[in-house]
Amino acid sequence: MTTGRSSMELISAAEEHSAHNYHPLPVVIASARGAWMTDVEGRRYLDMLAGYSALNFGHGHPRLIAEAHAQLNRLTLTSRAFHHEQFADFCAELAELCGMDMVLPMNTGAEAVETAVKTARKWGYRVKGVPDGRARIVVAANNFHGRTTTVVSFSTDEEARRDYGPYTPGFDIVPYGDLDALAAAVTDDTVAVLLEPIQGEAGVLVPPAGYLPGARELTRERGVLFIADEIQSGLGRTGRTFACEHEGVVPDVYVLGKALGGGVVPVSAVVSSREVLGVFRPGEHGSTFGGNPLACAVAREVVAMLREGDHQRAAADLGEHLHRELGLLVGHGVREVRGRGLWAGVDIDPALGTGREISERLMARGVLVKDTHGSTIRLAPPLVVSKDDLDHGLAQLRAVLTTRPPA
Repeated sequence: MTTGRSSMELISAAEEHSAHNYHPLPVVIASARGAWMTDVEGRRYLDMLAGYSALNFGHGHPRLIAEAHAQLNRLTLTSRAFHHEQFADFCAELAELCGMDMVLPMNTGAEAVETAVKTARKWGYRVKGVPDGRARIVVAANNFHGRTTTVVSFSTDEEARRDYGPYTPGFDIVPYGDLDALAAAVTDDTVAVLLEPIQGEAGVLVPPAGYLPGARELTRERGVLFIADEIQSGLGRTGRTFACEHEGVVPDVYVLGKALGGGVVPVSAVVSSREVLGVFRPGEHGSTFGGNPLACAVAREVVAMLREGDHQRAAADLGEHLHRELGLLVGHGVREVRGRGLWAGVDIDPALGTGREISERLMARGVLVKDTHGSTIRLAPPLVVSKDDLDHGLAQLRAVLTTRPPA
């Protein structure tokens, strides 16, 4: 169904009838395939954001759409009041991909983080023996783990946190990448350390070499769970199935989302050992839509695609090219480039404009990215992007950096 209305008419209607909790670029997408999107006027855009990594496999991947269609025609929802035939295989296949035992499925990334927090606290009380009500979790400054009241309670981003108090207690915030600070924060009441292997919303911040292995060793020594939030960094984005793999780290708990649903349906999960997830009993946690048949069918195909390894190899190879080309721009309108695989945070010289302004100029050239924190833009094209298309996007970035904007 098409509306027949222009982009400006649709944007105006959205402004009038929706809460202004987002500030989208002024483009209205009508269709998309692979790495390309088309707006309601028929203009084409190269997607260099991929839904914040929810679209790792591109728009409308035929394997994922086929699985979704097949399941839509059979069964979409039972709730967890009943079993369904996709559930057992989804859990077994995802657990195997992660090298773990058990899966607790949810829908959104924020739900998965909330579930991980509840899991860690329950494990702390039932297994570690922390006195009731005293469990604490160590997190990193500049984190982004979601938008729920509990999650923003340990955010250091005032825009995400302001006016939502009173805040949930039980969290200790330390600088990201500082092992000494992390070690000092862990006490007998600490049940978990929750980290992003790469901080995406903060500007694609990669921690110093040795930080993740050090955190893994520290948590193991102190009897604390190491929870890796791989919602953005996982499932192929960095050139490995999980970003933790780059330093040989296996956490106690993976938190997954975004790409797990293939850009088709929201799917998230907490994946861990039997000792950790075995703390739950019926009625102690749940979700009506978590682990529904449609979600499981799509996610199973995502897992099957990741087992083949082609998307990880593409992210590694094209990522090397991406970072080499971006590196040539440092000193020529770019101050710094960070990232891994097909994921980059690019700090633009503020003299050339804000991140929002750079994003708008790229949009005018048919390339879609998103800004964060002032003059930083994030690049995260679908893993199915071709080298020619990637080079096209980079050429538009170079042009934006070297062309004076209209007065």
